[in-house]
Amino acid sequence: METYSILKDLAIIVIAAKIFGLLARKLKAPQVVGEIIAGLIIGPCLLGLVQQTDFISQMAEIGVILLMFSAGLETDLKELLSTGPKAFLIACAGVFVPLVGGTLLYMGFYGTSPFGSEKFYEAVFIGVIMTATSVSITVQALKELGKLKGKVGTTILSAAIIDDVIGIVVLTFVIGFKDPDSKPVSVMIRTVLFFVFALLVGYLSYKLFKWIDSKYPHTRRIPIAGLAYCLALSYIAERYFGIADITGAYVAGIILCSIKDSDYIAEKMDINSYMLFGPVFFASIGLKTNIDSFNLEILWFSLGFVAVALICKIIGCGLAARACGFNFHDSLKIGVGMMTRGEVALIVSQKGLSVGLLSPVYFTSVILLIVVSSISTPIVLKLLYAKEKTAERDHQAFLYKKEREE
Repeated sequence: METYSILKDLAIIVIAAKIFGLLARKLKAPQVVGEIIAGLIIGPCLLGLVQQTDFISQMAEIGVILLMFSAGLETDLKELLSTGPKAFLIACAGVFVPLVGGTLLYMGFYGTSPFGSEKFYEAVFIGVIMTATSVSITVQALKELGKLKGKVGTTILSAAIIDDVIGIVVLTFVIGFKDPDSKPVSVMIRTVLFFVFALLVGYLSYKLFKWIDSKYPHTRRIPIAGLAYCLALSYIAERYFGIADITGAYVAGIILCSIKDSDYIAEKMDINSYMLFGPVFFASIGLKTNIDSFNLEILWFSLGFVAVALICKIIGCGLAARACGFNFHDSLKIGVGMMTRGEVALIVSQKGLSVGLLSPVYFTSVILLIVVSSISTPIVLKLLYAKEKTAERDHQAFLYKKEREE
């Protein structure tokens, strides 16, 4: 009987997620927003058609691993390595300022706590959620404006890639420190050892996959082997190094992103993610969201969370871009372009919930941030570029008038 119940739950999740995802896309919002709302509607918050179960939680965990693996596969490693210190500095500022801002926001609402306490790590984790950047909306906006391949567009893309890498490392540290038996030095050593292990094993794995790719190009065995490699590295990261499994999945994607058939692997992973695991993951966030304890204080916190998350990205990335030699308007564009949040913020939130660093009621704040940032970023970017075009046209008119007068 339990098996039939699982099948019914999956059918409801997939259909509801698809319908609301399409509605969100029609309204120019990210599809994932619709899928989360679907979870809210069919879950305990409203209709109660589907309940959160261990099976759905495990399916959601596979979904998040596949999402991070795909993110790694889509990373341009050459671009990541060739961006230089400018993109790195912007990314570091884009992580540090929101991390501090989110921590201070939580402490402002719920009081300060000593280092190492439960409340302290909860405060830091709110900051960790704010560090994530999702530039898919920004990319689309820059494409429409014809500015994607410009200096600003390239800088935003490069900084966002580095931003996500740093954010995942920070997440790994915070989760490691949360363990009461762990010590800061021990966490650092395990993290360094994992990345040394990933570097050595990754080089050998890359050579092996490159050989398989040349011998059996564009065959199904390549994405199957890639998926097995992703799951294995996720397990090793969590089991032997105490590192989040999503870090292992992301590293697996980066290791394989330079082989010829990396796009083919990503395409096959997207099918699995799009058809089943992705909708289950995003809908499960809605299923886990608890609005029973939602009150005026949480509402004010959510509004503050959105404001601080957006402003800190603009300030952090914008000031770093200014320090790197960009003019004021380009620095502002970079700051605005980096303020969108999406899947990575949800993934981080999900991980925080699973390890006890985040209460389900705060998912509302994260969802609100994703919706507001996804809607506002393209609008503000368009206004900034339109203003630049107007200023340039006025300047040319002034020069022409001056020439006529002379």
